[in-house]
Amino acid sequence: MKIDFTKASFKDFENIPGLDAFQTAGKFQQYLDFLRQNGHLNYRIESVSPVGPEMELLLPGNSTPSKAVCLVSNDYLGFSQHPKIKEAVIEGISRFGTGSGASPAIGGHFSYHELLEQKIAKFYKKTDAILYTTGYTANSATLQCLMHQEDLAIVDMAVHASVYEGCITTNTKQFLHNNLDHLEQILSKAQNAYRTKFVVVDGVYSQDGDIAYLDRIAALTHHYGAYLVVDDAHGIGVVGDTGRGVIELYDLFEQVDIITGTFSKALGNIGGYVIAGRELVNYLKFQSKQHLFSTTATPAIMGIVKAIELIDEEPAWREQLSRNIDYLKSGLVSLGFDVGTTCSAVIPVKIGDIPKTLEAGRLLLRSGIYTNPIMYPAVSKKNARIRMNVMSTHTREHLDKVLNAFAAIDHQLHLTGKS
Repeated sequence: MKIDFTKASFKDFENIPGLDAFQTAGKFQQYLDFLRQNGHLNYRIESVSPVGPEMELLLPGNSTPSKAVCLVSNDYLGFSQHPKIKEAVIEGISRFGTGSGASPAIGGHFSYHELLEQKIAKFYKKTDAILYTTGYTANSATLQCLMHQEDLAIVDMAVHASVYEGCITTNTKQFLHNNLDHLEQILSKAQNAYRTKFVVVDGVYSQDGDIAYLDRIAALTHHYGAYLVVDDAHGIGVVGDTGRGVIELYDLFEQVDIITGTFSKALGNIGGYVIAGRELVNYLKFQSKQHLFSTTATPAIMGIVKAIELIDEEPAWREQLSRNIDYLKSGLVSLGFDVGTTCSAVIPVKIGDIPKTLEAGRLLLRSGIYTNPIMYPAVSKKNARIRMNVMSTHTREHLDKVLNAFAAIDHQLHLTGKS
């Protein structure tokens, strides 16, 4: 099977007819080489400096690092570099060592795990939580554990890949993104046809940066006898008056049945969590295989405890992030770019053409702007875009450099129709 590399995406290499696994890998390597030769492989670039608003990168073919404004990091509040959080991590490692040594049920549950479970649950005004080694696993493992052939997951079509993986053991129906009429149609037909029904949505969607219509989704979900699951990975620390995410924005702490999220974004660490009622959390602790049979997180998670505290103690980080979001978003719009309906620190610049998107990524990187070209299957083919993540530690100088670079590439690639 011949694949036109100029029009291809990663999706084209998932299952190539007639090729075995090693032959498929060989064909994919050819595609990677094609992208690299054209300067379009803006992925897996080696960073040689800490996470920050500006980073040093070892670009392909270069032996010395190059500086670039970083717009690829989810470290929205800059907490991975916060001195108080670093101090908490060091203290945890000094006291407990570098590892936990066992899975949670057989000796790997320590006081720092218990403290973090209590801390994240209380943050969302709940009493019980379970920890996972990643946010991805928090979704996939929980859904696989709770949902079976008699059940139904009704998911917004734009939910994270981890949700789709979690639904492989059950029935799944997708509703059009944030389309409440479509959601209600599915709920109405499914009302008496399945045992357990979950409606699963993101709080903030990772590609468009827009938010779920959570108040109306919650009302519909419960009206038709279903349960609501919200993954607010990109909302925590960013959205809401006190950084408690989209759930706080709508004041729905009592209406969301299961909350999932990650410590790897605004909280500057690694790991995932699920918050729910005590009985469900205890069930997951002994029935969720990825939790039960995985060695628990290291004492470095003591930094997460401090990060949660700092969301309340130092709101200036969130306030500065909000100002940076507004500045970059309004600047891009004034230049004529389409940023969609983003309401968060995720700002897409929608281009719609895969080759132009890849070329825009190359030109931005050459200008010292490190961004992510996003294409199918992460988004539809007509929705290829440059995705950027804003941080509170970006300066006005950083953001102006970004805007100037976009104005320059528009002049070269004619992306907005204004140049």
